[in-house]
Amino acid sequence: MSDVEVTRLVRGDEARAARTFAMMAAVFEEPSDPLEDSYLNNLLRSDSFWAIAAFLGSDVIGGLTAHTVPLTRTAQSEVFVYDLAVHHEHRRQGIAARLLHELRVTAALEGIYDIFVVADNDDVGALDFYRTQEGTGTPVTMFSFTEPRAS
Repeated sequence: MSDVEVTRLVRGDEARAARTFAMMAAVFEEPSDPLEDSYLNNLLRSDSFWAIAAFLGSDVIGGLTAHTVPLTRTAQSEVFVYDLAVHHEHRRQGIAARLLHELRVTAALEGIYDIFVVADNDDVGALDFYRTQEGTGTPVTMFSFTEPRAS
């Protein structure tokens, strides 16, 4: 789809980011809150936060969020892909591959060559996708800790 624009969202793109993040939450069928411009501005002005979106005209059809993780064994960083979502109507058209490619190219321009993502073992579609993108799977067990929220 050559008419799809894939771009990293930066400061000033708060409205596009809000639409991207809302679309991603809808794809994942997760509840979401409207994000205030000040919150979005803080995210987008951070060099360690990556938001890459795919647009078909003004419609958001895909999004990727990631975070730069500074290493402590060497003076380098890696990028952790947190979420990657494509609107249901636009799947299997190379949108996810373009989002990941944009992240890889842009990160490499900043001297970051290692990117990693966590995928659930039961998410066969995600596992197959990352393998087609030349990702190397490594067996890990991820532990999550959620503290009760203050009332």
